[in-house]
Parts: sequence; structure tokens; C-alpha cells
Amino acid sequence: MENGTLMKKQVLLYYCVEMEDLARKIASDSDCIHLHSINWRSFDDGFPNLFINNAHNIRGQHVAFLASFSSPAVIFEQLSVIFALPRLFVASFTLVLPFFPTGSFERMEEEGDVATAFTMARILSNIPISRGGPTSVVIYDIHALQERFYFGDHVLPLFETGIPLLKQRLQQLPESEKIVIAFPDDGAWKRFYKQLGHYPSLICTKVREGDKRIVRLKEGNPEGRHVVIVDDLVQSGGTLIECQKVLAAHGAAKVSAYVTHGVFPKRSWERFMHKNDGSEKAFTYFWITDSCPLTVKAIANKAPFEVISLAGSIADALQT
Repeated sequence: MENGTLMKKQVLLYYCVEMEDLARKIASDSDCIHLHSINWRSFDDGFPNLFINNAHNIRGQHVAFLASFSSPAVIFEQLSVIFALPRLFVASFTLVLPFFPTGSFERMEEEGDVATAFTMARILSNIPISRGGPTSVVIYDIHALQERFYFGDHVLPLFETGIPLLKQRLQQLPESEKIVIAFPDDGAWKRFYKQLGHYPSLICTKVREGDKRIVRLKEGNPEGRHVVIVDDLVQSGGTLIECQKVLAAHGAAKVSAYVTHGVFPKRSWERFMHKNDGSEKAFTYFWITDSCPLTVKAIANKAPFEVISLAGSIADALQT
């Protein structure tokens, strides 16, 4: 103890290529986090040829790795580093994986389905134990809460959320007293309603009509309000677009959206962009975090998108 407060630990943070911008933000947010690099090279046959810089100097240090499993093509090289770092006699090891990418593939609906979320959790559960004990794995807003039970006893999952960052942003908006939170389905409501409990809420639902699934307003009144749709992730964005139409039809003055993970495969973020043709703007704001760095670069300076950085939250988590 010093001056009645606990000394913060010094953390050496390694990172993958995609996460360099976020890593630099994390380091600038805390005097206790120091960046270290890895040489990400490949042999002629395409397999990784990796080198951990300053490997001798990290003995006895608290070490973390900031990962992005944005595609299967980049996972193997990062796993190779993740499995190597704890073996370098480090005091502790933390894996920061803001987006757990297989999270939406967590269940079997018929015999033969492969729950790849379980496979990924099993792989990460076999990260070697460091001198300080099991690896801590920091994940933000994992898609299905039961996935925490997929991890074995050799790792300690730490599940964080981006919702406090959203709340800070909402408080900065004009007429923040008119904000209402909308959940696109019951699952999102169960996940987030307690964290957003001081806001009035709406719940949408999907109902089947013939061969189609139609979004309906299940509960609440959006009339005259700024409605913010909240979910953990977005892929194609179809559900969010249908929710916006329903809310607008029920009298919402504005509609915005927040997701922690803006996955947006095949440039599906383009569906949400404001056009300069004078047409009505469906979404006033669309907030995402920087958990998916490829998306962050793609939507830079494009309305209605705003990026809320996880940097400060991750810096705090590395002190846990």
C-alpha cells in the first residue's frame, strides 16, 4: 500500500496486427500498460514465422495479449503466440479477446450441427498455466451467457460489457430525458435490461407469418421519443432495420442503435449509411465499439456511425 491505495501492477501488452490502434489507445489511457511487439512473419509456404520481441525481459512480468479472431485465417498465428507467452516465466498472463467470434454458434438444433463456440472455448481452456496461475480471458458481451460454462478450469473468464460506455454517451446527448431503450427480442432484454433499468424500455419480437418472420412491437410506447435499440452484435443488420421501421411507424421521433460488436460481413454496414440525396435518415446514431477493428476502419467518418472505444475499460480490466 502507498498513501492508502493499492499499487497498480505494470502490464506488458502484446497485440495482433489488427489491434494495434486499440492497443495504443489502451497504453495511452494508463501509465501502467506498456506496449511490446511481435514480428508477424510468414514462411514461403504461408505458415507463421513468429518472433516475440524482448522475450528474456518479460520474465516475472505481468503480460497480456490483445487478440482479434476476425477470421479463421488469423486465428492460428495468434493462438501460437497465446500458447507461447505464458511459458516465458511470466508472473501472470491475460488474454483480451473483446469479441468472441463463434459466440452465435453455440447450440445444436439437429444431430450433425457443430457448436464451434464450444470448440473455441475448449482450445482457449488449454492455454498453459503461467507462474501466477490460470490465464484470465477478458471477453465483452459474449453472445450467449451460458457460454461461460464452456470454459474449463485452467482459465478464468472475465466477462465485461460495453453498456457503461453507452450510458456515458447517452448522457451527453441533448434531450437525454426523452431516450427510451428498445430491445430487438426477449434475449436482448434479458441480457441488458438490468444495466439500463433507469431508462424506459420497449421490446420488439419476431412473429411468423407464413414463410416470413415479421418484427412487431411487443411492449412499450415509442411515440415522440428518441429510441435507442440495444443488442450485443450486428451481422447483416436486417433485424435492426425492421425494428427501426416498426418504431418509426409507432411514432418514434428518432431511432438510434448500439451494438458492442459491429461485425457487418460483406460490407453490410453500407445499409445504414446516410445518403446525401435528401432522403430520410433511418438511424440518427449508430454506435459500435472498437472490438471489430476491420469494421472500425471501414466506417470511419461515415454517418451515422460513431465508435465508442473499449480502451479505458480494457485498461481497467487488466488491473483486475
